[in-house]
Amino acid sequence: MYYRRKILLALLDVFDSELGKLDLQKLMLVFTNKQSKPSFYFVPYKYGAFSFQANADLKTMIKYNQVKEENSNWFKIDTKNYLKEISNTDRILMIRLSEEFKDFKTDDLIKYTYINYPYFAIKSLIAEERLSKKDFEKIKSVTPKSSIKKLYTIGYEGLTSEEYFNKLINLDIKVLCDVRNFPRSMKYGFSKNQLKNACENLGIKYVHLPELGIKSDKRKELNTQLDYDKLFEEYNKTTLKSNLEDQQFILHLLEKYKRVALTCFEKNTHQCHRIPLSTSIKELSKSKLGIQNI
Repeated sequence: MYYRRKILLALLDVFDSELGKLDLQKLMLVFTNKQSKPSFYFVPYKYGAFSFQANADLKTMIKYNQVKEENSNWFKIDTKNYLKEISNTDRILMIRLSEEFKDFKTDDLIKYTYINYPYFAIKSLIAEERLSKKDFEKIKSVTPKSSIKKLYTIGYEGLTSEEYFNKLINLDIKVLCDVRNFPRSMKYGFSKNQLKNACENLGIKYVHLPELGIKSDKRKELNTQLDYDKLFEEYNKTTLKSNLEDQQFILHLLEKYKRVALTCFEKNTHQCHRIPLSTSIKELSKSKLGIQNI
């Protein structure tokens, strides 16, 4: 079993095997912020901090009869004591967490996390009504904002879904252009529908432009950088010359939304087509368009 799932089960253990969904997310945020290496990462979501991975793990654990989901609550049904299954350091943190927050109601946890971790409340639909004017102003002050027109590129290789989205949010990116030809991924959160749904819930427009991608059969036998260079040379001569419509559409998005990112898989920019693509878009724009890989 993944260690992070033991952490979730241990959390349920110390709270009498039952937690509201919002409570669990808030408590896990506080707990992971005390860990030297967080078990989960979070994004600012509709009701504050939210971990896609923690939610997905809990859904998976239903299949193994470890937890059950009823209405707005999670219940632990596995009889094993998982507090004994985690490290001594995490066990101490977990016990301290339960002692500190045992009497907190959901509203108390919301206010506590919004005040102490304001970044994670910037997308909240309820922050203004739950907080004092002073505390709400603090949230507004940490909300990333920019009106400078810029084109970004990002690969999700090596990133959790939460780390990936926090990069976009922190740069106030308004539109994500998925330029993969085949938008499927073995990595959780990055197949088309998962990515699209997450974007929509985070206030980011998702656009898929498959014709700007490179078909999988052309990506075989890429063993050296020279192989990649040859592939991108062909991409420049074919796709980028013939498909100006989608590139013009990205320029249109830049004019309208200012902050646009192109996304694909590779972390190494020298091995991803989003770099020749962004260069082509800049040339097509005939302006000093800023481009940045993140």
